[in-house]
Amino acid sequence: MLQGPYSSLDRDRPLVRLPFTSFAVVTVLLPLTGLIACLFISLIYHFEDSTYTHCQVSNYLPSISSAISRVPERYVWRCCIGLHSAPRFLVAAAYFSFYRGRFASRLPELLLSGLALLCSLAENTGLLLLTYVSSTETYSVHKNGFITFIASSLLHMLITCRLWYVIRRHYVNQEEITSYRWKLRLFLFNISCCAAAAYFFRRHNKYCEDGVYTLFAVFEYLVVFSNMAFHMTAFWDFGSKEVMVGTAPEDKRY
Repeated sequence: MLQGPYSSLDRDRPLVRLPFTSFAVVTVLLPLTGLIACLFISLIYHFEDSTYTHCQVSNYLPSISSAISRVPERYVWRCCIGLHSAPRFLVAAAYFSFYRGRFASRLPELLLSGLALLCSLAENTGLLLLTYVSSTETYSVHKNGFITFIASSLLHMLITCRLWYVIRRHYVNQEEITSYRWKLRLFLFNISCCAAAAYFFRRHNKYCEDGVYTLFAVFEYLVVFSNMAFHMTAFWDFGSKEVMVGTAPEDKRY
């Protein structure tokens, strides 16, 4: 049997050990910095193309779909979302495990926990779909990915707020109360921005007025930023936890 350079004690130590707070911040910063970079590049180098619509009226900001569909923006965005997606799946599983522990004897909340997991997975899958199939490549696929992302995101937020409302009623942890309050505020802000974005998008397509598509773009940005902030509340939910990557023990018998 070959002997490696490490003792069994070294092998049992985690390869990576990271506070969950740092893990959450990095996970949210990836899409945030990616989006800001794409918007900046689009405005500086592709302003005319990124703000053009079929109405051919004056607009001053690109939509997100337009900002991430050109080169090099699409590669910046794809890189950030690709790195961001794996931790998001991990956090979805962590929340499901957390809810199962809290609601072991409450069937309605357990069922909602499972639905929250499915919505979280669908949200992340929709984000990957709209990211890797840009609007300039296959518009219908990109559109369906965007609809999946928005619909599952809103449903996930709604279910999460309901679950944390129950948690707040039965537990007195101050961090959990703070988390619930911010979740509720961000959900209400997010759904309001979604409604405003839908209104300005429809108005732009119907009346083709100057600057209306810019208002749509502003509210679209706010939808995405508030979505990121909502997921950032995991900072309070798992603040005392750590993310560890380790190796499986070699001497176990199964």
